[in-house]
Amino acid sequence: MTLRHFMIFVTVCDTMNMTAAAAELYMSQSAVSQAIAELEKYYDVRLFERLSRKLYRTQAGDKLLSYARHIISMNAEVEKSMKSLRTNGLIRIGASVTVGAYVLPKLVSDYNRQNTQTEIEVCEDNTEKVANMILYDKIDIGLVEGEVSSPDIISRPFMDDKLVLICGATHRFSGVASVELSELEEEGFIIREKGSGTRKTFEDMMQAHQVKWKAIWTCNNADTIKMAVAEGIGISVISNMAIQNEIASGILCKTEVNGIRFNRKFKIIYHKNKYLTPPLSEFIALCMKATGLNSNRN
Repeated sequence: MTLRHFMIFVTVCDTMNMTAAAAELYMSQSAVSQAIAELEKYYDVRLFERLSRKLYRTQAGDKLLSYARHIISMNAEVEKSMKSLRTNGLIRIGASVTVGAYVLPKLVSDYNRQNTQTEIEVCEDNTEKVANMILYDKIDIGLVEGEVSSPDIISRPFMDDKLVLICGATHRFSGVASVELSELEEEGFIIREKGSGTRKTFEDMMQAHQVKWKAIWTCNNADTIKMAVAEGIGISVISNMAIQNEIASGILCKTEVNGIRFNRKFKIIYHKNKYLTPPLSEFIALCMKATGLNSNRN
């Protein structure tokens, strides 16, 4: 089977429609259908069920899709590696929101000073979406705060982080050294969206301690959370790195929660089959030495 067959197969899997796949590939529908038929004949399996004019991928199709994506990815890696021999190449980084805002800028700056010929592209999103970009080879490496469940992704911790309970200056928790878990059940929480590592850590800890809580506002960035909390709309649990200026100015207050600690680790993630180029290996090494960046002041 050729690379062309695998590229057609993956496109059909992504669109689950022969006509749409043909349009995306600038091919005729008959040529797409023939390529799929040749794959099925070659492997002697049915890759799609065709029911009521709709496509449904079979178990064999699922299996082949994993291999096909890897084959295409490896081919792209060969192309990119060969073309980058004259330079130090390109590093595509995905970062979850907290890491992207408070850790990655310094890492990239430090790296750029030593590697002037290497280009770095950064995309920021939540942990779940960064992991998906790894699986689809949209990025080379991810720096995230959440857990990743895919067996195809390697996860390496590189920095400690601590989440803290915050409230506005006029909130009843303001100026209080610590609060009880039961008191949290009376409050409304302003939290990150599903897929966020910060939210996952918070949810897991609250569930582990059997604490009931109520979300009154869901958003996808730390700045909105801090502004809403400062206005007294609700409380939140957020990275200690994200609130240093607000704590110093008195806009926000933080307090301990008796019996619970929201500790976690930032992680480097990449595909298990990813070829680590010298520039990428150097960046990973820099991240692994970056624990000095963690200045979680209590």
